Amino acid sequence: LRVVSIADPANPVEVGFYDTQGYAMGVAVSGSYAYVADEWNGLQVINIADPAHPFWGGIYYTPGYAYGVAVPGSYAYVAGENAGLRVLDIADPTNPSEDGFYDTPGYAYAVEVQGGYAYVADFDYGLRVVSIVDPAHPAEVGFYDTLGPARSVALSGDYALVADFEYGLRVIDISAPADPVEVGHVD
Repeated sequence: LRVVSIADPANPVEVGFYDTQGYAMGVAVSGSYAYVADEWNGLQVINIADPAHPFWGGIYYTPGYAYGVAVPGSYAYVAGENAGLRVLDIADPTNPSEDGFYDTPGYAYAVEVQGGYAYVADFDYGLRVVSIVDPAHPAEVGFYDTLGPARSVALSGDYALVADFEYGLRVIDISAPADPVEVGHVD
């Protein structure tokens, strides 16, 4: 995990780092903690209260490799590759615990959360839309099977932007989460 000051955006400067045990594949920040999807070492919680001296704060070993993470509120949503979407209670960041999971049909590589839904880039199975209204029982409500392997996802208002490997960027309208529709793309 690299901590970089962007106080001067034209001249970013590294101010601290923490060497995780595995491969840092994704990160989300909430409060004084960075939540690192650390591949075979699950979710690593790093205390970043002092950005120059981050230190280990907790861990949860996910059943699959942790590739992506989103942290809205007191839950961490981890894209756990062949173990799907994992929902972790992080009310106590030093002791994360699993509350629920949804086993996606493919390999969950990335996740973003918005408005009671988790949007999962699920490799060969495209974009999966999972209701997380009940974190203990996440349930798929819709999907859009992209042309290629969905590797990453970002949200912008009513749109999910999916990095779809050799098929470029896919723009998917998610205004109706149960019925996502592709509205554009760029190779």
